[in-house]
Amino acid sequence: MLILLPPSEGKTPPAEKRDARLDLNSLAMPELAPQRRQVLTALSEVSAGDEAQEVLKVGARVIPEVRRNTELDQAPAAPAWQIYTGVLFEALKPETLTAAQHRRAAESVRIFSGLFGAVGFADQIPAYRLSMGVSLPGIGRLSTWWKQALAEPMGRQAADQLVIDCRSATYAAAYSPPAEQTLAVNSFTVRNGQRKVVTHFAKHARGELAGMLLRSRRRPTNVDEVAEIASARWEVEVRPATGRRGHQLDLISSE
Repeated sequence: MLILLPPSEGKTPPAEKRDARLDLNSLAMPELAPQRRQVLTALSEVSAGDEAQEVLKVGARVIPEVRRNTELDQAPAAPAWQIYTGVLFEALKPETLTAAQHRRAAESVRIFSGLFGAVGFADQIPAYRLSMGVSLPGIGRLSTWWKQALAEPMGRQAADQLVIDCRSATYAAAYSPPAEQTLAVNSFTVRNGQRKVVTHFAKHARGELAGMLLRSRRRPTNVDEVAEIASARWEVEVRPATGRRGHQLDLISSE
């Protein structure tokens, strides 16, 4: 089982004083260190300039976070599950995982990132501000940059495992696992008899399902086993893979 997650838009710096710093060679898929360094350098240069807000597609209120992008090598680092906050990670509740479940997460979870391509659940990273939808000078659109860089190492990570894809479209563009071994997770809320996609609820459902899979007594190995776990919480429907489109797991809830 390999679970693919998006990051959160905002990142939370470590709450306590920490001596840990970013070490690109210690992250999952260390062979990506040269590409990560190139993006890190380009991000630092943009973040120090007058066009940072426009290039990074952010509002004025987060400019202090953008300026911190210029010092990421010296910034305190913490496990990715502590840095990434927001709806999906709140629903996953990583702080309540047992030691054994954290080990499973370290093995089984990859969090996609505009800065790092993808990182492990426990990888030590600093808080940063950068979306996969951004185009950086000398790099281009990050989803395109990472799609080329991630293809081989992520292919090795996936191998013949079931890939449970909880990413949004922006981050899914950076890596496409083989359709037959992929289960994409969708969430629908029923309103007045009609199914609607509500972004907040969709993020929450994906995070909650990821937490359920990590806490499951048995690690699921196929689509039916994931659907069975999900059925304890939602009405579920499974649509089989077709062509380049992987299997689809629809989580359906009512307001």
